[in-house]
Amino acid sequence: MAWLETGVRRRSYHVGNLRAQLLDEARALLESGGLSQLNLRALAARAGIAPGSVYHHYASKQALLAGLAAAGFGELEAALRAASGGDATPIRTCAQAYFDFAQAQPALYALMFDPPVLAVPEVDAARVRAFEVLEDVIAGSPTQSDRDSRTIHQIALAVWACGHGAASMTLADPADGEGRLMDEVIAGLEALFRRR
Repeated sequence: MAWLETGVRRRSYHVGNLRAQLLDEARALLESGGLSQLNLRALAARAGIAPGSVYHHYASKQALLAGLAAAGFGELEAALRAASGGDATPIRTCAQAYFDFAQAQPALYALMFDPPVLAVPEVDAARVRAFEVLEDVIAGSPTQSDRDSRTIHQIALAVWACGHGAASMTLADPADGEGRLMDEVIAGLEALFRRR
């Protein structure tokens, strides 16, 4: 019977849960080795399943990357929602939540904003949902409540863009492990949008 041994042990999984398992395994590959290490065959090997099972759920690497990015935006949306719960300084807490998300998962964060991936409708819709949380939080802030919806949208864009820029700059600068740049950006946003 030894000739039947392949050396590869198949992991047990629940059929209805394979898609989620594949995303988890793909995320681990992404975080450990970057995009260059992430392909469907490597994913199948890591998950302990036949390659055809992966292709059943993701027709291509691009589809897999889109699934990962959409899930990332879903997590960012949840983080923004959680950070905004009843805080008196929503711009600060949302900007900090955005930054913390980027710091905790740099490879996923970079993938989420990769232009070809972001152009996939599923990913764009997930991004819009996350952005809408930020708009709602700002609209509900006592200092912004009399603003019209267009101005709220513009403020949300400014917060999002500043958060994204500061997060990207900090990720590129290992010396700023404490997020001092982000603190400065948040202070600047608060000063900018503070009512006189």
